[in-house]
Amino acid sequence: MQRKIMSRSAYIFMICCIAAIGGFLFGFDSGVINGTVDGLQAAFGSDSVGTGFNVASMLLGCAVGAFFAGRLADRFGRRTLLIVAAVFFLVSAWGSGIAAGSLEFVIYRVLGGMAVGAASVMTPAYISEVAPAAYRGRLATIQQVAIISGLFVAFLSNYVLAHLSGSAMVELWLGFATWRWMFWIELLPAAVFLVALLFIPESPRYLISSGKPGEARRVLGLVMPEGEVSAKLTEIDATLSRDHKPRLRDVLDRATGKVHGIVWVGIGLAVFQQLVGINVVFYYGAVLWQSVGFSEGDALLINVISGAVSIGACLLAIALIDKIGRKPLLWAGSVGMALTLASMAYAFSTASLVDGSLRLGDDMGVFALLSANAYVFFFNVSWGPVMWVMLGEMFPNQMRGSGLAIAGLFQWLANFGITMTFPIMLASIGLAGAYGFYALCAVVSVFFVLRLVRETRGKELEEMAYE
Repeated sequence: MQRKIMSRSAYIFMICCIAAIGGFLFGFDSGVINGTVDGLQAAFGSDSVGTGFNVASMLLGCAVGAFFAGRLADRFGRRTLLIVAAVFFLVSAWGSGIAAGSLEFVIYRVLGGMAVGAASVMTPAYISEVAPAAYRGRLATIQQVAIISGLFVAFLSNYVLAHLSGSAMVELWLGFATWRWMFWIELLPAAVFLVALLFIPESPRYLISSGKPGEARRVLGLVMPEGEVSAKLTEIDATLSRDHKPRLRDVLDRATGKVHGIVWVGIGLAVFQQLVGINVVFYYGAVLWQSVGFSEGDALLINVISGAVSIGACLLAIALIDKIGRKPLLWAGSVGMALTLASMAYAFSTASLVDGSLRLGDDMGVFALLSANAYVFFFNVSWGPVMWVMLGEMFPNQMRGSGLAIAGLFQWLANFGITMTFPIMLASIGLAGAYGFYALCAVVSVFFVLRLVRETRGKELEEMAYE
């Protein structure tokens, strides 16, 4: 009996890890751009606005991918959409590296963005729907560990490739510039993801909503004790509407015609995760540190260090999320981010102009680095993993796909807005002003969590309410 329980737990862990490879690619695709900005600018001759759009263009695809993946997954299945995303990752990785101009590059990055958007909502949904409530938070947090691992590997591979060639802008192998190889590295994990997805089952909750109770029973038998399967089938079925399959209109209250309150909370969680500015660090980290006096090599190494800190924070989140809950991690993370972002804003406010470029004093350079890594730590022990965990589990079964679609759309639109406006803010109000704004958003997020977010720790998905 004990062996059977351990075997079941190992199987659940395995399929969750396979699904989370989508998170790894999400992170890699998001982070790889960090080391290629100078190469893109030189290759395509783009100005600051054009470079900003080249960097941010993926996020438009993410918004589209997140929105339509949630809806299409209700029709075709979570696993099916993850397979489509894997194909898009492969196409985007190859095309981004081979692109000869900005338009071609943007097209491939948008395709990659659609894959990232789909993976960002489907991976937590899939994990939440196959994981037991007792440790669903820990398993769902694997998604964030995978995202940060993807970022870390992207930063590390960028650093190694640039070190081998001397710069992202010069030729590395076979006559191609280093920045192109930075994109092509992604082909390997994308291929692994595609093949591995063929060996995991479909979500049992999707199977029940699609009128396939026999297949759902088989999958539930793989992830829970056989004696509990019939009761769980009945419980899941009771949470689904008898007159129609899940659809977008399920986010509206039939009685009032208004959007259910839980959807607004999901949107708030998704938007605040971006308003604190974390992806400025991930997308523009190399540019940011070079702008205050660090060399390209040192800036890329700082990214690697930040990636390692992020992984450590996510592992701590795994240890805490099912013990102390989601809500305490969120508000504590908001407080920590507000303080560390304010510290970064102060450090950057002391920078002086030297030969037309900003320079931090030695002491303030160290202070800014420590503050930045503390900020990355607070984000990745709280809002980084917890937002995705909550979006994957907080919506009732009938509207999980639609709720995730809408929240995912807003998350990526906010991401696009923050990413696109950072170069503009950098030119107009400087680093201190930009990070001051992100600190203010972190302060507001504290009150949002305390007033509106409800704890979901230990609850079955069938217990999730509409309000």
